Amino acid sequence: MFFRRQRPKIPTFQERVELLRQAGFALQNLPDGRIKVTKHGVGAIIGDEGKNQPEIEKAGVLMSGEIATLLNGGYQMFLETPSGKRFPAQADQLKALHQFEDDVKDALDLENLYNTSLGTTTPKHMYDRVFMRDTGHQPKPWEDRDHHTTAPHTKDSSATLSQS
Repeated sequence: MFFRRQRPKIPTFQERVELLRQAGFALQNLPDGRIKVTKHGVGAIIGDEGKNQPEIEKAGVLMSGEIATLLNGGYQMFLETPSGKRFPAQADQLKALHQFEDDVKDALDLENLYNTSLGTTTPKHMYDRVFMRDTGHQPKPWEDRDHHTTAPHTKDSSATLSQS
């Protein structure tokens, strides 16, 4: 006799979204096909990354209708809105955000990795002395292609240039 394992049914993106609705989350469809998920003053934007796998693209605390994402300042966590406003993150906001992310991942049947289950993590870092850290390309002084230096402007520099 041959025993065959039944293939596990992979739910579609819409079925996973319906699981969020059943778990008590408020859902709002966005024009680009993504979905805004909110609950208890915390929200996230979820998109379909293909193969019916949802991805939590942006999660944060709701502030005046915008999702304020976490920004690590090195010495403190901040909440930064898309309009550029920054607010210091409070402990109850961080706990609510962490609980929200866990609940969303549980409802979507996504893996909850060890480092994210320990506490709130953020991909954005803005430490004091690191210039252009999050832009991807940091300028390096030894890669200056110009190699042209100009003399500083002094009081009599224009007079000496015209005489020669």
